[in-house]
Amino acid sequence: MVNSDLVAMDRPICVGIIGGGQLGKMIAHEARRMSLKIVVLDPTEGCPAAKIADEQIVADFKDESAIIKLADKCDVLTYEIELANSSALKELELKNYPIRPAPETLRIIQNKYRQKSFLKKHKIAVPDFELVRSEEHLHELCSKFGFPAMLKACEDSYDGRGNFLITSKGKVHEAFDYFAGRECMLEKYVPFTKEISIMVARNPSGQIESFPVAENIHKNSILDTTIAPARISRKVELKAKRLAEKTMEVLHGAGIFGIEMFVTKGGDVLVNEIAPRPHNSGHYTNEACSVSQFEQHLRAVLDLPLSRPELLAPAAMVNILGNENFSGSYAVKGLKKLLAVPGVKLYVYGKKTSKPRRKLGHITATGKTAKEALARATRARRMVELVPTNGEVN
Repeated sequence: MVNSDLVAMDRPICVGIIGGGQLGKMIAHEARRMSLKIVVLDPTEGCPAAKIADEQIVADFKDESAIIKLADKCDVLTYEIELANSSALKELELKNYPIRPAPETLRIIQNKYRQKSFLKKHKIAVPDFELVRSEEHLHELCSKFGFPAMLKACEDSYDGRGNFLITSKGKVHEAFDYFAGRECMLEKYVPFTKEISIMVARNPSGQIESFPVAENIHKNSILDTTIAPARISRKVELKAKRLAEKTMEVLHGAGIFGIEMFVTKGGDVLVNEIAPRPHNSGHYTNEACSVSQFEQHLRAVLDLPLSRPELLAPAAMVNILGNENFSGSYAVKGLKKLLAVPGVKLYVYGKKTSKPRRKLGHITATGKTAKEALARATRARRMVELVPTNGEVN
């Protein structure tokens, strides 16, 4: 077992991360500051995290032999993507390898129907949902839930790629055909007033700490903007925090979790989806909080005391996405104008190629008010231009 109370210079604690994207890169950055060793497993050689990690294992996220190799090199395993092989991780856990969050937690969350069923069983408020058995059954469910209704692929979907909003009876066949051969669930559409999220951490000792509630704005089902603190009432804020912390208690998760929620017109709060890892909507914590989501995640997986997050300044985060009409290598142009905006920080993930709507970076801005922070972040993003260097315009 890892001795997280000791930072040895001759044999540093090694954290293995399944996934080497921008989240892994930012976890690795925090780990470096504490002289922890990082090994990442990712199928893309030279992935963003590999530029900071001590070592990369180039293999698929589900490659069982590669996961075993990673475990043999590390004191504790975690992940920054839900595509990890939960069955292989469960086998390692049975051999007393520390894996955090637990493989069973990952297995529950990997399947959206399983996730929602688990939450409902534990009396966590969620939108109405049901597993789709056939196209005829989908028609029946749409009649039951009404239009619009959200059809979701149960597995291997993120950033809106697994969602189809059914707006009318005439769209049912198209929606069913869109996910042909995949397990799907239909979810009753929630006419929300706000989308919010909370980063919540729990360590194996049972300590739970919540970050401020953030407000999210999505475009095409992909997160576009996060504002912290969320523009909600104190009553709704307390409801959201209680719901998030109850969710962590029933999941017995160790690590940091991003819990996305809807706020209804009546002021109720429903859990939408859970990410068992650092989350895009928690990026603002780097500049705006007393502890970042990435440091808190490391504290949690190493069973160290969790810091109680404090919001030091209002903040906003905006994503930089790949252009819709371009795929290939690229350059980021406009840094001088962007960095001239007060209170702004730029993150470029280091992904070698741009693809339509791919997350390539983000901008955070702080200000005296959330309004000022949002204006700064939005202004800074207008300065950014992704310039093709060698690729195809679609």
